[in-house]
Amino acid sequence: MVVKENNLKLVVTGLLLGILMAAMDNTIVATAMGTIVSNLGGFDKFVWVTASYMVAVMAGMPIYGKLSDMYGRKRFFIFGLVVFLIGSSLCGLAQTMDQLIIFRAIQGIGGGALLPISFTIVFDIFPPENRGKMTGLLGAVFGLSSVLGPLLGAFITDSIGWHWVFYINLPIGLVSLALISFYYKESLEHNQQTVDWWGAITLVVAVVALMFALELGGKEYGWDSGQIIGLFTVFAVFIIAFFLIERKAEEPIISFWMFKNRLFATSQILAFLYGGTFIILAVFIPIFVQAVYGGSATNAGFILTPMMLGSVAGSIIGGIFQTKTSFKNLMFVSIIAYAAGMFLLSTMTPDTSRILLTIYMVIVGFGTGFSFSLLPAASINNLAFQYRGSANSTNSFLRSFGMTLGVTIFGTIQTHVFTNKLEKAFSAFPGAGTGNPMMNMNDPREIFSGEGRARIPGNILEIIVNAMSDSITFIFLLTMIPIAVAAITIFFMGNARVEVNREKRASM
Repeated sequence: MVVKENNLKLVVTGLLLGILMAAMDNTIVATAMGTIVSNLGGFDKFVWVTASYMVAVMAGMPIYGKLSDMYGRKRFFIFGLVVFLIGSSLCGLAQTMDQLIIFRAIQGIGGGALLPISFTIVFDIFPPENRGKMTGLLGAVFGLSSVLGPLLGAFITDSIGWHWVFYINLPIGLVSLALISFYYKESLEHNQQTVDWWGAITLVVAVVALMFALELGGKEYGWDSGQIIGLFTVFAVFIIAFFLIERKAEEPIISFWMFKNRLFATSQILAFLYGGTFIILAVFIPIFVQAVYGGSATNAGFILTPMMLGSVAGSIIGGIFQTKTSFKNLMFVSIIAYAAGMFLLSTMTPDTSRILLTIYMVIVGFGTGFSFSLLPAASINNLAFQYRGSANSTNSFLRSFGMTLGVTIFGTIQTHVFTNKLEKAFSAFPGAGTGNPMMNMNDPREIFSGEGRARIPGNILEIIVNAMSDSITFIFLLTMIPIAVAAITIFFMGNARVEVNREKRASM
């Protein structure tokens, strides 16, 4: 891959802007969600505003990775960027929650190309001795955008309007589009391979069926209903079909032979587990601040700033030291900080001070930051050029799959716990909700705005706040289970690290 020295910085800038947008849109809606729900309604659907984006991102990643190996990175990066910008424009125009969910899915179809291809291009144009610093930088931007999203979303929501959390992507995306279009030149020679369309179709159908089953089960339909059983059956049939197809496919969407490599396999498991738990922070901390502390959307966003700084530090340190020590050693540092921070978050109450919450954010952010730079690098470690797109997209796919499952499963549990606690509390005080129409337990959106809270009697507000606090901290405690699994997985990573002498210096 040939990129002129004086164009290198411009190309990297374009890639960083692409990562900034795609990663930021995982979380930028988080702090605007209270306002969006207040404006559009649909509290029972709010989880799907995030989940629909992530499902679409996840579904596209393996396909984009394979296509970029076959036909080049540039054209699919640009295609994804254009679709992403169209989806962003539509999201800003949404008039109902259902429309917003659909438009977020369109946005996600484009976003699925941006993250994996950006990392892969960096691996292509930089030699091994420089990749650590560059993946640290890209990982830092990924971590930065993941928590900058809520902060920026909060500021925009309070000062301009929630529609602009989507419109902000347009100027950023256009700059990225111009830089990559004009300054990234890649070889016209690519590996002609067969696209595994049947594998892609069966995988997407399986994942979407699973997401709908988890989201609708226990809400719209009972877990033992024909609809939910049918969705789980569709998932089971199509996931089995996917594995059977992939075994015989000439060029499978997910190359299972890569999993025979211990470092690659453990990196994918860790990406899945980190993704499934990190998304909980971005979604539920802002809700905790608004609904429990009674802060504005801006307060919710600013409270995540320490996590942003911690994740940037962790990502950069992980990138720098991956040529000096093993991936396993660095991931142990990561998991210790991550577990400690998440456990501390599970101890929060409505009386927990903002200072303590800030400290918890720094710790948990530092821990997860390592994964942003280390896991993509570990996934492509010592792989040939023609497999990097697939390897990196598999890692991004599993991280996104973890995020999608995490936000769906933990979101469902949180809603269930919150509702049960409200029902139990109101049954003990049967007269508490009389004459208060805003106290519909299926639409408790009044607690997200200062005006709404002011209209709620003190004893009722206390019940709702405690129920919300307990339900969210219970979710943080539950995440210790996948985090424990991640700690065990790290033991099996081996002692591999980036070996700068094993590859010839790439053409610049």
